[in-house]
Amino acid sequence: MTSPLTDRNRAPARAVEPLSEQALLARWGGSTEPVVSIRCLTYNHAPFIEDALKGFLMQRTDFPFEIIVHDDASTDGTQEVIRRYQACYPNLIRPILQTENQYALGRKPWQAMDPVTRGRYIAVCEGDDYWIDPDKLQIQVDFLERHPKVVVSGHDAVIVDAQGRVLTPLKLPKYARRDFSAVELEHGDGPLLTLSLVYRNVPLPWCPERSLVRNGDRFLLVLLGAHGGSHHHLDVRPAVYRLHQGGVWSGLSRRQQHVEYAHTRCMIHRYFRRIGREDLARHFLDRCRDNYALTIPFSRLLRVLVFRLADWEWVRRWWRGFAPFRPPRP
Repeated sequence: MTSPLTDRNRAPARAVEPLSEQALLARWGGSTEPVVSIRCLTYNHAPFIEDALKGFLMQRTDFPFEIIVHDDASTDGTQEVIRRYQACYPNLIRPILQTENQYALGRKPWQAMDPVTRGRYIAVCEGDDYWIDPDKLQIQVDFLERHPKVVVSGHDAVIVDAQGRVLTPLKLPKYARRDFSAVELEHGDGPLLTLSLVYRNVPLPWCPERSLVRNGDRFLLVLLGAHGGSHHHLDVRPAVYRLHQGGVWSGLSRRQQHVEYAHTRCMIHRYFRRIGREDLARHFLDRCRDNYALTIPFSRLLRVLVFRLADWEWVRRWWRGFAPFRPPRP
């Protein structure tokens, strides 16, 4: 599928003005029992949250959906925007507006959202990102309905800066623009984008380790791998991922991101070791070590290498281990 962006510097389309709640309910025959629960996490997203909400409300579906917005005690007026939209869509928008920052208390948003999520499917988009394809939900849900062995689907995204200028036309690398098997997901090899996810609301195991990581979406995909594979949609227009200083993940340095990835894989290792999956526990322990190695500054690595190479006895021991001596045949 050809990218909808032909000009690298052109801003992507904005979400269109949504229908009224009455028009949406009429389209659904008056039903409000959601097939999809859209879950949106926000914190100090006042300049962006309106785009996210419009992207949800403009969805053209033949099934009802609900919008659960969790705001973690924003201080910039985000909650006022959410209340304004909730007043216009009281049967669709279900806000969870915290008065004390839960992240600072070690509590994750999904812990508050899980008990109130009613849909058979869950869609995810954070408050500083937004969707631009009005048929996104219908396309993804239709596919999951037809393919029971697929547990989650996703698509690509455009990266923009805080002013809306395009930085990268497609966020996913080429190798990730494909379907992943259940085994690949369970091994952490399915890099689906969080803002693109639609997945089955399957029962997930009790997992305290998941509450100890920052990028819980990676942990979630590993858990979903126990229920099936993934599908990459080329028939959904890329969503919009904002890169800005206030981003929880994008605001981290590359080294900090590697530290967080390593910590997440360490926690996944602990989870699989706890439930007796030693094969996966060893796999994630190795992945954890790989990520920690990437956090070591190059100058330090070079210094260690120089000292090691100066130690000829260490070099001889290493070479004997790498290429053991075999006497010639008589």
